[in-house]
Amino acid sequence: MKLLTSCYKLFTWKLSYNSFTGQIFSQPAKLESLMVLIADNNQFTGIGDGLLNSTGLVYFDLSNNLLQGVIPSWFGGFHFMYFSVSVLKGTIPSSLFNIPFKLLDLSRNKFSGSLPSNFSGRHMGLLYLHDNEFRGPVPSTLLENVMLLDLRNNKLSGTIPHFVSNRYILYLLLSGNTLTGHIPTSLCDLKSIKVLDLYNNKLNGSIPSCLNNVSFGRSLDYEIDPNHGDSFGIAGGDNDLEAYSMSFVSRFLDLPLEFYLDYSGYLDFSVEFTSKRRYDSYTGESFDFIFGLDFSDNELSGEIPRELGDLQKMRALNLSYNSLSGLVPESFSNLTDIESIDLSSNVLNGSIPHNLTKLDYLVIFNVSHNNLSGSIPSQGKFLTLDETNYIGNPFLCGSPVNRSCDDNNTTSEKETNYRRKDGGVAIDMEMFYWSLGASYSVILVTFIVFLCFDSSWRRAWFRLVDAFINCFKCV
Repeated sequence: MKLLTSCYKLFTWKLSYNSFTGQIFSQPAKLESLMVLIADNNQFTGIGDGLLNSTGLVYFDLSNNLLQGVIPSWFGGFHFMYFSVSVLKGTIPSSLFNIPFKLLDLSRNKFSGSLPSNFSGRHMGLLYLHDNEFRGPVPSTLLENVMLLDLRNNKLSGTIPHFVSNRYILYLLLSGNTLTGHIPTSLCDLKSIKVLDLYNNKLNGSIPSCLNNVSFGRSLDYEIDPNHGDSFGIAGGDNDLEAYSMSFVSRFLDLPLEFYLDYSGYLDFSVEFTSKRRYDSYTGESFDFIFGLDFSDNELSGEIPRELGDLQKMRALNLSYNSLSGLVPESFSNLTDIESIDLSSNVLNGSIPHNLTKLDYLVIFNVSHNNLSGSIPSQGKFLTLDETNYIGNPFLCGSPVNRSCDDNNTTSEKETNYRRKDGGVAIDMEMFYWSLGASYSVILVTFIVFLCFDSSWRRAWFRLVDAFINCFKCV
């Protein structure tokens, strides 16, 4: 490495997948022209001050190393910074958030403390801070200028802030924290959301019905400011992350023609989301196929809004492990692209709408552990679903649960016939007769047992019987 530290005309340097150790650039380096430094998957333990003169550096990747300590105070000027999967700790300097990053990835470290409330980073495209130990509330300013905000698996608390309207955010991931309170209706103003993940918090209240205002992949009728997309480095206001990565070459790597390479492949965009009972990582072209909403494992109550059926492009919907009540909305039949619906572990009642058989791409439909009744649809994709999707619903019938719907209807008719006309509680007469007979049998056996013992009660009983017999003889 020392041989190249004086190459002042070096534009890009890749050191990935080696076994380099110690501090990277612990000595001053004359790399004034360096624009791209990729040193991921090594064993570097620290960051020296040797890059202080590399003012043109815009892409810096030190992910998957053994970095320790805190982030150097001299950091600045980078547009793309990957420092994930290390053991960096301490608080993040607030000055770091005032740098106009296009991508900042500090995920899977040991950062702690609170997130800076004076965040004013203009046009920060992608912000990955997941799997750290951040505490405190989520600053409302954090969402002003981002396309992706990933705060999953921290120790954040408080309520979800009323984020300012941001028509350009695509992914909002807040799962695995201890956020409380209601889901704010201000989330309905985030028109371009593709994935909204609030899984595993302590949110309560009802699900906002206005979520049908969010696109989740649909084309909505609102005007996009073409200059805003350009400020993110996206030509023509295109929100797509793939276009974002391609624009990186033209805007930030203005290399001589003989050195021109396609560096967009180095841009690692990913979104992790639970769909079809799997926790998948979506990258590259798969971004175009993930539209999902996950409110599972909270304390939500009330009915499921029928307006969710307006989200035709939704591919994954998870509302499991809450206290949602009421019916399964028939409007779900409008979710024409849906692949996974998980409503398990709630208190839903009524029947499963048979018009859901129109869902041609449905792979998962889990309604286990509810209070559903009636017949299970037996057409379309429902033919491929086994009984694990329905367990914990004793009044469901159909072939998946090996329960005849004829028997189920007969039982229901009996219960209806025994129900009092004045609206009282139903009485099962068969059980009543069995109980009455058992009571008489117990009394009779007890009486016979008493007669088997020589006691004053036994002698008195026999004298009474003799007197009764003599009385009849006299007559």
